[in-house]
Amino acid sequence: MLTINKLSFWEKELYFKDVDFMICGAGIVGYSAALEIRSKFPDAKIVILERGYLPTGASTKNAGFACFGSPSEILDDLSHSTESEITALVARRHEGLQRLLERCGEKDIDYLPLGSFELFTETNRKTYSNCLEKINFLNQLAFKATGIEDCYSPVSVNEFPFAQTVGMLRNKGEGQINTGLMMHKLHQLAVDQSIHVLFGIEIIEWESYEEHVIINSSIGEISCAKLIIATNGLSSNILPEEDVSPARAQVIITRPIQNLPFQGTFHYDAGYYYFRNIGNRVLLGGGRNLDMEGETTDQFENTPSILSALTQLLSTVILPQIPVEIEHQWSGIMGVGKTKQPIVKKISPLVTVGIRMGGMGVALGSLIGKELADLQN
Repeated sequence: MLTINKLSFWEKELYFKDVDFMICGAGIVGYSAALEIRSKFPDAKIVILERGYLPTGASTKNAGFACFGSPSEILDDLSHSTESEITALVARRHEGLQRLLERCGEKDIDYLPLGSFELFTETNRKTYSNCLEKINFLNQLAFKATGIEDCYSPVSVNEFPFAQTVGMLRNKGEGQINTGLMMHKLHQLAVDQSIHVLFGIEIIEWESYEEHVIINSSIGEISCAKLIIATNGLSSNILPEEDVSPARAQVIITRPIQNLPFQGTFHYDAGYYYFRNIGNRVLLGGGRNLDMEGETTDQFENTPSILSALTQLLSTVILPQIPVEIEHQWSGIMGVGKTKQPIVKKISPLVTVGIRMGGMGVALGSLIGKELADLQN
């Protein structure tokens, strides 16, 4: 294994000497924090460390939903939190999306403001009825949080080719992005701002002293003036005291489908399932609720039971009359806890954490990056 002592003089001087801010995690939060810190401290030496050869958790593996909350998901959240808490959370998600689009540019990340749709089948007819009954309340909440008038509205199920669907609700404020282009743009912006991004280096543990932080890493001992931890669902090993657990999300994508009969982003079953078009392909993910215990893991694997549930949903509800082939499958690791509120705080004078995106990293990540930068002095 490479150790810090085996680095050349040039490598040590360029990357590891007199580091002002060391950021653990090259995901949306990590990049956003680095860019915000650069704006606040233009002369600072900023280094991002990423344990994988690519951002490891969910930032390059998510479905590319620019979303802030489907109707049934918001109502479900309200059963666990107060109205003011959920309104504030939706507002943070919406603000984060606006910051992401402003920073990266809508065209550069293929942002398509197609709206989103939540579909309901016979098994969740009661949920649909509840959403319809509370549509005015949901719109009032969304307006307080986002400024969007009449955000949610029912649409005819005949507008789409889906089977077994008893109702659909539209959110006109959501859309879709290209996840790969988003992460490429954030990396490009960081490099352009003289932020060093180093892959294949894992932080094992750290200790904060009065004037610096000592990090035990996979290449040896590293020091920095301040440490920011932005590892989201992969945080439990270095932050065992925090309420954040890994939550695996499994995804499949089809081969191209001639004359694909829909486009847009779609939610199903309180957000536990989600699908969208990518050109003339269908991306479908979710099913974590089928095995919550088994999917509370940081292992990047796909399981037969959930893959089967995804393919069944694809063939029976989404494209019942069209034969499809699955071309690829993967998984990502989200960060969840007892609440969906993200954790953004100092845990020592020199160490700050921004974790637990609750499956909404695309929406929250850019804002959490700013909040982390605001905690630096």
